[in-house]
Amino acid sequence: MQLMSSRAGGSALLLLLLLLLRCCHIASTRGHKSDSALAVMENTGGGDEEEEVTVEEDEGDLEVVQPTGEWQTLQPGQAVPAGSHVRLNLQTGQREVRLGEEQLKYWTQEHRETEESRSSFSPTELKRAMKKIKEDMNPASKDQQQTFRPLEELKRDMAQLDLLVETDVQIMRRLLESFNSSESTTEQKLSVLMELEYLVHQVDNAQTLCSMGGLQLLLEGLNSSDFRLQQSCAFVLGSAVSSNPLVQVKAMESGALQTLLTMLATAQPLPVTKKVLFAVASLLRNFPYAQRHFLSHGGLQVLSELFRADGGGLLRTRIVTMLYDMISEKELISQAGLDLGLDAAHEERLRQYSAVSLQGELREKGWCSLVPLLLESTEHDYREKALRALLAMAPVCLDQYRSDGSLLGSLLSLREQYLEMVQSEMIVGEENGYFGEIVELIHALQVKIK
Repeated sequence: MQLMSSRAGGSALLLLLLLLLRCCHIASTRGHKSDSALAVMENTGGGDEEEEVTVEEDEGDLEVVQPTGEWQTLQPGQAVPAGSHVRLNLQTGQREVRLGEEQLKYWTQEHRETEESRSSFSPTELKRAMKKIKEDMNPASKDQQQTFRPLEELKRDMAQLDLLVETDVQIMRRLLESFNSSESTTEQKLSVLMELEYLVHQVDNAQTLCSMGGLQLLLEGLNSSDFRLQQSCAFVLGSAVSSNPLVQVKAMESGALQTLLTMLATAQPLPVTKKVLFAVASLLRNFPYAQRHFLSHGGLQVLSELFRADGGGLLRTRIVTMLYDMISEKELISQAGLDLGLDAAHEERLRQYSAVSLQGELREKGWCSLVPLLLESTEHDYREKALRALLAMAPVCLDQYRSDGSLLGSLLSLREQYLEMVQSEMIVGEENGYFGEIVELIHALQVKIK
C-alpha cells in the first residue's frame, strides 16, 4: 500500500514538473528575444498553485518593467531587471514579477524614481531628441537674421531718442515762454509755476532760472491782480532763494526784499501772506547783508503790525520763529568767532553779522512785550516757539520781563499745567516727553528772570 502511494506521489510530482517546463517554454516563446534562466523555487506555502522562479534578463531593445514590492503581471515583450523574482501563475498562465529580496532591502524611492526616468525614454524618443539637438546647432535662418537690426541703425535711433528727452534747462525755458505768453490763461500760468517750484529746489536749476530772466517774471507776478498768481510766485521765489547764496544775491539786486515787505504791509489774503513770509524768511536765512537791509527798511515794524493784526496765532508763530532763527544764527556765528585760526571767509562773515543789530532793534520796536502774547495760545507748539524766542531775547529784554506781570503770571500757570501733563506722561510710561521739554523751557526762563 505504501509502495503504491509512493509511486502515485512520484507520478504526480513528475507530471507537475513536466507541466512547469511546458509553461516555461510557452512563456519563453511569448518573450521573443528574452533568454531567461529559470530556477524552480519550492512552494513551501502548499496552498497556492504557483511556482516562483528567479530570472536574469538580458538587456535588449525591450520595454523594461520596473518591479515593485508587489506582484505585477508581465505583458508579452516586456523584460525585467536582473535579480527580480518571476513566477508563473498556474491559474492564469501569466508571468508575474516583483523585486528580489536584496532589491527589496536596498531599493529606495529615490532609486525607483531614477530608474523610472531612465527607462521612460524609448529609442524613437532618443532619436528624435538627437535630431532636435542637431537642428539647434545649425546657423540661424535668413528669417531669423532679419529680426536683428544693424548696430549703426540702433545707434542712430538712440541718438534720436536723446534729442527727444528734455533737459531741465530746456524745460524751464519752455515753461518761462509759456508763462510770459499773452495767450496763456491763468490756469496755465499756475501750472507753470507749480512745475517751476519743483525744479528750483535744485541749486543749479534755481541759478539757471535767474540767468533766463525768471526772477524778474516772478517779481512781476507778485504785483498781479490775481491772488493765486501772487501766492504761487511768492512760493517759487522762496524755494529758489532757500539755501542758495547766488540766487539770494540776485534777488536782493532785483529789489525782491522791498517788494515782499510792501506786500506784507498791505492787506492780503491769508494764503498770500503765508507764502510771502516764507519768501522773506528764506531770503534772510544765513544772509547778513539782507538782514541788515531788512532792519534798515522797517522790516521789524512791518512784522509787528502784522503780529498785532493776527488773531489766530498762525502768522504770529511764523513771525516769532523767523526772529528766533535770526537770533540763533547770529549767536552761533559769534560763538564760533571765539575760536582761533579762522579763515578769511569766516572772519568776513563774522564782520557782516556784527553789523546786524537785531536784538537792539527788537527791544526798541517793542518785541519784548509782543512775543509773550503768543503764550496765550492754546496750541502747545505755539507756546514752545514763544518760550524759545523769549529765552533768546532775554539778554536785551530781562528788564521788560521782570516788570511784565502778565508774563510772570502766565509762566506760573503754564508751569503748573505742564507739570500735571508730565505726571500723566509718566503714568503711561513716557519719560522725558514733549511736555517735559516745555517745563524745562519755562523753568529756564524763570531762572533768568529771577
